[in-house]
Amino acid sequence: MGPLSLAQDIGSRWVYWPWVTDHLDDIWMRLSQHVTLTFLAVAYGLVIAFPLALLAVRWRRLYPPIIGFTGVLYTIPSLALFVILIPWTGLSRTTALVPLVAYTLLILIRNIVAGLRAVPPEVQEAAQGMGYRPLRQLFVVDLPLALPAIVAGIRIATVTTIGLITITALIGQGGLGQFMIDGFQRDFRTPLTIGVVLSVALAVAADLLLVGTQRLLSPWARVKTR
Repeated sequence: MGPLSLAQDIGSRWVYWPWVTDHLDDIWMRLSQHVTLTFLAVAYGLVIAFPLALLAVRWRRLYPPIIGFTGVLYTIPSLALFVILIPWTGLSRTTALVPLVAYTLLILIRNIVAGLRAVPPEVQEAAQGMGYRPLRQLFVVDLPLALPAIVAGIRIATVTTIGLITITALIGQGGLGQFMIDGFQRDFRTPLTIGVVLSVALAVAADLLLVGTQRLLSPWARVKTR
C-alpha cells in the first residue's frame, strides 16, 4: 500500500487508535477547556439571572421586558456576537464567554421565576407567621421548594452550553470543538469522532451530576416520590 493509499485508509477510519494514544495530552487539555468554559458560562449566567429573576418575582411588570430582552439575546447568532466583540476583547476567553452567558439567561430566568412562583402561598404565609424575614424566607423556604425547577433550568442551560462551546472553536476557544474543525479541514475522521463522542459524554455526565446533586439537596422529594 502506497503512502497516499495509507493516508486515505487512516483518514477514513472513524477511530485511528495510534493517533488517540499520541494525543492524550491534547485531548485532556481540550476536554478541560470545554469543562471550564461550561462551568464559567453557567456560573456567570446564574449570578446575572438570579437577581433579575427575584426582581421579576417581586415586581411582575418587570418579567415581560426582562424575558423579552434575554429572548433577543438568545436569538443573536454567536458569529455576529464574535464579530462585535473581537475588536474589543480579541480572540480571548472573554469573547467566547459573553455569548455563552447571554444564551443561558433566558433559560435560567424562566425556570427560577417559575420555581419561585410555584411555592404554595400557604407555605409562605406560615413562614411569615413564624416571623421569617423576607431574606430568610427566600433561602430557607422558597428556594428549597423551587429547587427542582431551578435545577431543571441549570440542566438545560448546561447541556445547551456544552453544545454551543464547539462554535467558539472558530476563535480558538472551542475546547472539543477544535477537534471537529480539525477533522473537517483535514478530512480525518478520528479527531472529529473524538470531539463528538466526548462532547456527548460530557453532556450526559453533567446532566447526571446535576440530577444527583438535586436529589442530595432535596431529600424530601425522594420521600414524596416513594
